[in-house]
Amino acid sequence: MPQTLTISLTGITDLPPGKIAAVVTSLEMHAPPPERPDPPGVEGFTLEPMDGRDTERYLALYRLLGERWMWFSRLVKPRAELEAILTDPAVALYAARYQGRDVGLLELDFRVSGEAELAFFGLDEPVLGKGAGRWLMNRAQALAWAKPISRFWVHTCTIDHQGAVEFYQRSGFKIFKRSIEVDDDPRLAGKMRLDSVPHHPVVT
Repeated sequence: MPQTLTISLTGITDLPPGKIAAVVTSLEMHAPPPERPDPPGVEGFTLEPMDGRDTERYLALYRLLGERWMWFSRLVKPRAELEAILTDPAVALYAARYQGRDVGLLELDFRVSGEAELAFFGLDEPVLGKGAGRWLMNRAQALAWAKPISRFWVHTCTIDHQGAVEFYQRSGFKIFKRSIEVDDDPRLAGKMRLDSVPHHPVVT
C-alpha cells in the first residue's frame, strides 16, 4: 500500500525516519540553443557509445559518478526493468573517456515521441574544471537535436551538485517546474554505502 505524507506549504514538514527529501527543479528547451565552442584543453576527451547489454559497466560508471550525489534510482530498480531500459533502442548511452578510462556518463531517453530527456549527465570529480562539462553538454545537445524532437528536458535536485541548475541554464534550458521528491534512503537498504553523500547524512 503506498505511503502518503501531508506536506506543509508554509512551514516545516517532519519526515518519518529512513526517508530522504529533495526539491526537484525541471528545465526544458524547445529549440536548439546557439552553438557554443568547446573550451580549450578538452582534446583528450572522447565519447564512446555504450552497449546497453553491459549492465555491469553501466552500473560501475553510474556508481562512480553518482554515489556522492545520491543517484540511486537505477540501483533500486529490479534488474530486469533496468536491463529493459538500457537495451531499449530509444535510449542512447554514452561513456565519456579520458586517459583510457570511463569518466562520464551521458544518457538520452527518446522513449516519449517528440521529446528527449537528459536522463543522466555526469563526470568524475578529477576531470571537473577541465572544460569537460561544456564539452559533454555540447555533444548531448547535438545528439538530442539530431533527432526529430521539439522538446529537450532535464531535472536535477537539491542533493545533486549545487551548480547543476545554473549550468543547465547557461546551456539554454529554462526552469518550468519545481517538485518535492520523498523516498526511502537507499543507504539504509544497502544500495549505497552508509558514508556516501555526506552532505545529506543518514537519519534513522
